[in-house]
Amino acid sequence: MNPATLIRLEALPQPETYHLPPEKLIEGDPLQTLWMQYTDPTQQFFVGVWRSDPGTWRIAYTEHEVCQLLEGRSIVTDAEGRAHTLGPGDHFVIPRGFVGTWQVVETTTKRFVIYEAAAAPA
Repeated sequence: MNPATLIRLEALPQPETYHLPPEKLIEGDPLQTLWMQYTDPTQQFFVGVWRSDPGTWRIAYTEHEVCQLLEGRSIVTDAEGRAHTLGPGDHFVIPRGFVGTWQVVETTTKRFVIYEAAAAPA
């Protein structure tokens, strides 16, 4: 594929469903669903839609993520205890290095764009 070709993000592909590893969980065991719409050839840039049932878990970002909440309500709390309540229409960035918790209060769906920098050579 020519890297300069426009790629339309139309219909959602078949979803992948999963549960988080037990060591991340704080409360609940939310079913999460992922519709990955685009992954670049370097495996560093991703676009898709994510949904989660209610629950709370630990997060530690190694990537940069841009999000738009489409439905539901979540609370993202940073390591200093600052809580951000997010709902439909909210746009936000979670930067690489962010540590805290994600609590889904009402089943949440978000559109995301992720950039994961390549690991430095050893």
